[in-house]
Order: sequence, then C-alpha cells, then structure tokens
Amino acid sequence: MDTSRLRPMLATEHAEIVADLRELTPEQWDRTSLCDEWTVHDVTAHLGAGMTTGQLAWIASILRAGLRPAVHNRRQIARFARATPEETLARFAALGSEGGEPVRLPTGDTAPWLGELVVHGQDIRHPLGIGREPAPEAVAAVARFYASRDFAVNSRSQVKGLHLRATDAEFTANDPGLPVVEGPQLALVMLMAGRPAYLDRVEGSGVPELRSRLAG
Repeated sequence: MDTSRLRPMLATEHAEIVADLRELTPEQWDRTSLCDEWTVHDVTAHLGAGMTTGQLAWIASILRAGLRPAVHNRRQIARFARATPEETLARFAALGSEGGEPVRLPTGDTAPWLGELVVHGQDIRHPLGIGREPAPEAVAAVARFYASRDFAVNSRSQVKGLHLRATDAEFTANDPGLPVVEGPQLALVMLMAGRPAYLDRVEGSGVPELRSRLAG
C-alpha cells in the first residue's frame, strides 16, 4: 500500500482519537476497553508507545520480553503512560507536532499502524458509546491489509474459509462460494481484529463459525 497515501490517514485518525479523549470524565478513563481488559488509559498509552518506538527499539523490547507480546505491551504501556490520564493524553496529542515527540513506527509499512489507530480507537469508543467512526478510506485500507496477511493480529487466519462482504463499501475477501459474513466494513475490520462485540452488526451463513472462532 502507498505509504504517502496512508500517512495522512494516520495523522487524521490520531487527531480524531485525541478529540474524543479530550471529552472524557475521570470515570471514563478507567472504563475497560474492548481490548484484553485494558482500560481506556491503557489503550491510549499503548497507542502512544506504538507510535514512538522505532524498529530497533521494538526489536530490543520484544527480545527483552522473551518474545512474549503481552510482556512487551505491558512494559511499553508503562513507558509511555504518565501519572494521570490527562498527562498521558497531552503526551499522546503532541506526537508529531512542534514540541512533541516525533512519530517513529516499528516498520516502514504504515498499514498495520493505521490498523492500530482504527481498531484501538473503536476499542475506546464502543464501550463509551461514542458515535464517531474512523474515516471510510482509512477503514478500507485496513480491511484490505487485514484480509491479506496476519500481522499484529491474526486477521487473515481469523476469517480463513469465510467470505467477507461489506454492505456499505466495495470490500470483499475470500471466495464468494464460502460461507458468508456480511455487514458494515468497520464491523468486518473489528471482527478480523478479534472483537466479538461487533458480531451483532453482521449476518450470514458464516457467522456461527466466526462466533465459535472468536469464543475460542
């Protein structure tokens, strides 16, 4: 995918998440997100850590964690987080701006990190009832990437043997003769990312199988 096209999307989704986070109450910062029992504060720190870890630093961190992603993620969250959510948000909001830290992604491929912002943005918004959704072009780029390979999440493996069809976009994945899962493109992205909270937004003959995989 063309990095020159994806970089502006990365900046846009970052700004949209920051805008939503600025409106949160202290109680909302402590709310559990859709992501592995992390709070909204944890997810924000995770996103900030991912955007400030270059390739060599990422490799060193995962090696020090014994190739255990959960350990690596906990340490990176602790590295980026500040004493209060407001301080963490200020650091996150300043990324890439004058006076803030530069954005350093672990790989030269922007698509997976756009996926991090799209998915984790919804990990925050969904349980808080925030209606904002990522830009359709960003969701489309992530959908294509997730259907093509496993990276930070086992997205391609999650839907192997199932035909995905978006009802609000041109996105499809896998053979049309397979059991179908259809629904909004964002719901398909979130399901490829392993978020069962979006099962109620899709339908089709492949949904029971996908539900079983997500439960497992």
